[in-house]
Amino acid sequence: MSKFGTLVMGPAGAGKTTFCSALIQHLRNNKRACYYINLDPAAEEFAYEPDLDIKDLISLDDVMEEMGLGPNGGLIYCFEFLVENLDFLTEALDPLTDEYMIIIDMPGQIELYTHIPVIPRLTSFLGQSGALNIRLCATYLLESTFVVDRAKFFAGTLSAMSAMLLLEIPHVNVLSKMDLVKGQVPKREFKRFIDPDASLLDEQDGRRAAEHGASDVVGPTLAGDEDGDPTSKENFMGGGGFKKLNRAVAGLIDEFSMVSFLQLDVQDEDSVGAILSYIDDAIQFHEAQEPREPMDEVMDDNMGDRDDDE
Repeated sequence: MSKFGTLVMGPAGAGKTTFCSALIQHLRNNKRACYYINLDPAAEEFAYEPDLDIKDLISLDDVMEEMGLGPNGGLIYCFEFLVENLDFLTEALDPLTDEYMIIIDMPGQIELYTHIPVIPRLTSFLGQSGALNIRLCATYLLESTFVVDRAKFFAGTLSAMSAMLLLEIPHVNVLSKMDLVKGQVPKREFKRFIDPDASLLDEQDGRRAAEHGASDVVGPTLAGDEDGDPTSKENFMGGGGFKKLNRAVAGLIDEFSMVSFLQLDVQDEDSVGAILSYIDDAIQFHEAQEPREPMDEVMDDNMGDRDDDE
């Protein structure tokens, strides 16, 4: 029997825990069972108390104090410890039926998803080829305010693509916090970020040239001439080398053509429901569910009322 779940991932501040809370509320509103796992050993505040918390196994504060490690090194140690003690997950998840949606809230350190093999080991254990036979997909959140700075947006998109290549599980990529960009980016222009278009960088450079004058963009300083100060922030972030790097990143994303985004506003339940429908499709949740008669739901409600009375 398969189980079903999603890893909620993304950079720090992308709104992962907030999305988990909104998803749990939506599932409850639609009378669907869910099981919430927190795998961020530094997280402390939750709208819904996790059913399973990595801090019951190991905490980041203890690791940093006892091992003398910094936050990133301590986090990696916590995950290495977790994969050496996977019974912690097995004992909790093994009894769950296929009616549950397992929501796994992950930390925001990007290196975990890009070039360290610890998360692939975890997903391999949890996945269909592993002991628990969970059909997993990753829900990768990227903050929608990144679209204001296009170089930053393409860097974030590259991190999403890196996670897709490293984990080798279905991915649902999401632009979160849509309420923060309303009015800042026209809807027609925003659609071009849904399927990242490398030409967006060239357009941004053209606009800057129009605003500051062509000499500011192609002059000696920003072109990387020796007369300019290469250590200044203006030259470093706007120089020819930085632009070449951004174009190379955008070209790589365009060449692979793997990443596209959905839009999320957690304050809109329809938006949360739309993301859930894509997750369900990715893990084939509904295909595994047995058909239910209308009376089944009535009996479930009656059983719930009886439990409340007891």
